[in-house]
Amino acid sequence: MRYQTSKFLCLLGMAGLLLVGNGSANAQAPAAADSIKYNHLDLFGPITWPTPGSQLRSPGGFPGVQYWQNRADYHIKASLTEGTQDTTITGEVTILYTNNSPDKLDYLWMQLDQNLFKPGSRGASTTPVEGDRFDVKGFARGGYHIASVTVTYLDKSYTVKPVISDARMQVRLNTPLGGKGDKVQVKINYSFSIPFYGADRMGRKKFKDGYVYEIAQWYPRMCVYDDVEGWNTLPYMGLGEFYCEYGDFDYYITAPSNMLVVGSGDLQNPAQVLTATQNRRLDAARGSDKTVMIINPQEATAQASVPAMGATKTWHFKMLNSRDVSWAASKAFIWDAAKVDFPSGRKGIAMSAYPVESYGADAHESWGRSTEYLKYSMEIYSGEYYEYPWNSAVSVSGVALGMEYPGIIFCLDNLKGKDLWGDITHEIGHNWFPMIVGSNERKYMWLDEGFNTFINQYSSLHFNNGEYGDTVSRPARTLIRSLVRNQDPLMTASEAMNLRDYGLYYVKTSLGLDMLRNVVLGHDRFDYAFHNYIKNWALKHPTPYDFFRAMNSASGEDLNWFFKGWFFTTWKLDQAISSVKLVTEGKPENGVLITLVNKEKLAMPVDLKIVQANGKTETLHLPVEVWQRGAIWTFKYPSTSTIESITLDPDKQLPDVDLTNNVYKASK
Repeated sequence: MRYQTSKFLCLLGMAGLLLVGNGSANAQAPAAADSIKYNHLDLFGPITWPTPGSQLRSPGGFPGVQYWQNRADYHIKASLTEGTQDTTITGEVTILYTNNSPDKLDYLWMQLDQNLFKPGSRGASTTPVEGDRFDVKGFARGGYHIASVTVTYLDKSYTVKPVISDARMQVRLNTPLGGKGDKVQVKINYSFSIPFYGADRMGRKKFKDGYVYEIAQWYPRMCVYDDVEGWNTLPYMGLGEFYCEYGDFDYYITAPSNMLVVGSGDLQNPAQVLTATQNRRLDAARGSDKTVMIINPQEATAQASVPAMGATKTWHFKMLNSRDVSWAASKAFIWDAAKVDFPSGRKGIAMSAYPVESYGADAHESWGRSTEYLKYSMEIYSGEYYEYPWNSAVSVSGVALGMEYPGIIFCLDNLKGKDLWGDITHEIGHNWFPMIVGSNERKYMWLDEGFNTFINQYSSLHFNNGEYGDTVSRPARTLIRSLVRNQDPLMTASEAMNLRDYGLYYVKTSLGLDMLRNVVLGHDRFDYAFHNYIKNWALKHPTPYDFFRAMNSASGEDLNWFFKGWFFTTWKLDQAISSVKLVTEGKPENGVLITLVNKEKLAMPVDLKIVQANGKTETLHLPVEVWQRGAIWTFKYPSTSTIESITLDPDKQLPDVDLTNNVYKASK
């Protein structure tokens, strides 16, 4: 999910007050003890993570020899019906649920996400009166209508009256489901009306040639049962996203015949739903690095004018080993596509579907480049992090500002240029976090939004020889004001996070990874550990503690001091130059004693740029361990002439909340 940068980043002026001192005396008065908040025992004290390493989850941060996760395979048939007042989805989902846990299960839990849009839902009840981006104040006809629930187990079928609690449904079993691979089938008949604005994740929007329907959270989904918390049943309330089991999806969408349907996974019946010309163009796109029009603007407008006359088409899609699927439909769609080259030599396809309003007068500056942005983002992330495991992806223009599902993304219809690039590369980046590395994004939003924001920097630097490289800023200094006012730590669950702070899930996490890579570990050790984490947890369910252990183990550093301070607290960083004194009065060539102070509760390694009067310039790196025993550190620097200046953090990598004490300058 995308956030709007301007809401969360406050630029901080860089004209800090430079401190003037005497080369043979203190640069400034030593910090008073009562001005120092730092306590080394708080930061470097022992930590016991709440989930200990075991044979399920290794102390080394990878799945253990007894790791298990359950599986949900879906067969879905759904129909979209346009009405004068409502557009409805009517469906039948058959779920084959495999219990790989060692536990017997007396009941199953499912997610009914559409119930968020019922008047009086928990999400609607907790929406601020002034509204917010995830406005879910209720939709008069919103929510699921569950017609029937049928369970088949041990060759016996029976009807169940489900217990529905807000956006969750419990299915109580007549006979407990056995563990270690036992299976049960649940068939549900359901329907719902499509909300106009589905919490900025789905919905419908009218354009000149018709509505664009972005359909997500459109079938009852299994909750995850895992080794950490058992059933994960946090309700869907708007901001917090999803946690889903992996499985195979075989689904059919029946829609009016004048609509194009695009969806997650591979279209199985193109000959039945596309014209011969469209199929020929689609085949050409599969071999083309340049975007190929499958339905051009003129054809889209002409198609929209053709009445459906009650006729329908059924579109058949499959997606294997995914945690979700989504789709979109419209008679207003332009459709284009291009080939994707994966590192292994495998080929895929990137596509875009959008109304003529998104195409605009200058296609090169608007959605005419959507497929190009999508194709190269998929190739960049596949080459650097993990090869995209599916064959296709599609970008859809519509009502949602930015939302992601496996193999399909929704982006706002009026974006163009660098804004469209940023939205597309962010949303498809979510196919790595959390669609491939399948974390619980409802409980740990930073683990997907922040990691994705971090890798977005890489794609922006590398796309088209850095065309949008100028959009990658150094976040450390621009985030200072946001971090100063920050009330809630990153480990806060989504729905408990202050709405002024939730943007920090994205940018504070990304900055933390930047600091680990650029300041603490270096590129080689960070990249090795981070890539191992991705490889080991691909298509699995890691927790934050698996990530912490993976980074510690593969990098060879105990980083718990960093994880504790950055993710579990709102502690700040304030490094200061306290004094610069000659070792021998009047003889700068005998060296100087430099005293540093760590004033706030967070600590980081120290980088100092030292400039001497003889022209020698040197950057020193002091490890974080200088703060292990206290807040003040003095060391001897072997100067050969008078020190002219010292600057802390010369590369501006750290979010130091007080820049006025970061520079020493000798008096004239």
